[in-house]
Amino acid sequence: MALHGEHWARPRPPAEALRIDAVLALLLALAAATTSLLYQRTGIYDETPEPWVWVIGLGLCTLPLAVRRRWPVPVAVAVSIGFFVCGQFGVPEILVVNICLFLALYTVGAWEQNRALSVWSRVIIAVAMIAWLVVSLLFAADSAVFPGLPRSGIFSAYATFAVLQIITNLMYFGGAYFFGERGWRAARTQALLEAQGRELELERQTSAAQAVALDRIAIARELHDVVAHHVSVMGIQAAAARRTLDRDPRGASASLELIEQSARSAVDELRRLVHTLRTPEAEGVSSTVGIAQLSTLVAESQSTGTPTALIVAGEARPLPMLVDVALYRVAQEALTNVRKHAGRGASAEVRLRFTAEAVELEVSDDGTRQTLGGSGDGSGADSDAGSGLGLRGMRERIGAVGGSVSAGRRERGGFMVRAAVPA
Repeated sequence: MALHGEHWARPRPPAEALRIDAVLALLLALAAATTSLLYQRTGIYDETPEPWVWVIGLGLCTLPLAVRRRWPVPVAVAVSIGFFVCGQFGVPEILVVNICLFLALYTVGAWEQNRALSVWSRVIIAVAMIAWLVVSLLFAADSAVFPGLPRSGIFSAYATFAVLQIITNLMYFGGAYFFGERGWRAARTQALLEAQGRELELERQTSAAQAVALDRIAIARELHDVVAHHVSVMGIQAAAARRTLDRDPRGASASLELIEQSARSAVDELRRLVHTLRTPEAEGVSSTVGIAQLSTLVAESQSTGTPTALIVAGEARPLPMLVDVALYRVAQEALTNVRKHAGRGASAEVRLRFTAEAVELEVSDDGTRQTLGGSGDGSGADSDAGSGLGLRGMRERIGAVGGSVSAGRRERGGFMVRAAVPA
């Protein structure tokens, strides 16, 4: 439904409105019949027409109003003809027929969809009615109508009476036109507000759905980072314990101890995540991980048999919590993938660099297999390297804080992940 300019299409009237119009038309018909008999009784009218003229005039003035909102212009024409019949042939009724004509003209302005037809039909009816009035007044000036009014001179009492009649009719038709236009504009404004309300409600529902989707993505990303890291550590230590259990019980015991620590750390992080989900107001303090724990992360990697070095370049400075956590998760996921995909004997290096423009994190390895579950461009095309969810999660995390992530093979062998966040 168009809602701008004159192209707005008003909806069809509801069935309840049509029933009300039908009842109103019947009541007006009864009222017109009653008042016409009362007017006749007063003796104002010397002569009255035949009953069938009464029926035609009063019937055309009242009964078509039952469908006034469905066919406004034809109804206005019919009521105008009935009004003319009543006035021209002396049907003794002047109250109800005026109400009916005003209501018909108002309905054209308020309900006619074709606005040009609405304007011209009302103008033509008004001009025709006023012309009929003027002609009637001119003929009455030469007759014995209103015998008590002096008629000599341009400012005679009869001339003044005629001017008052014309002014009254101009106000009558002008009022019908004004209120009809106002009714149309009010309906259009209401429809616009309702449409805007529906759009706002749809936008609210869409925003709510998007918020839920973003929360689900964030939860999935957090679970992936926590579970993948600790499970990979436990898997490697479990394999080491299994291989050394017979010949090196103490080494196997140390591996089992690391498995226990990793399991405890995973449970603690999962509990913090669940606490954040249950109490969103505590989200800002729910996570304790950040770049300050990179040394612990590197030590964990070394304990699983992957030689790992940590290098910090530049003057360290405090980072916003979201940036701090995001960089830590990138390092955690990258080292997890080194253990999973770089191959036996590979070493890794974590480099954290602070510059005036940005903070950068690089995790590289010298392994023989591709890291991060993707091709050299990070597309995740290599089926034996994983699903690519790790790299996608990194890009989502760093992208959320305004940074970028690149990943690919190094020229001298191995793989490197680089994350940069502007200062």
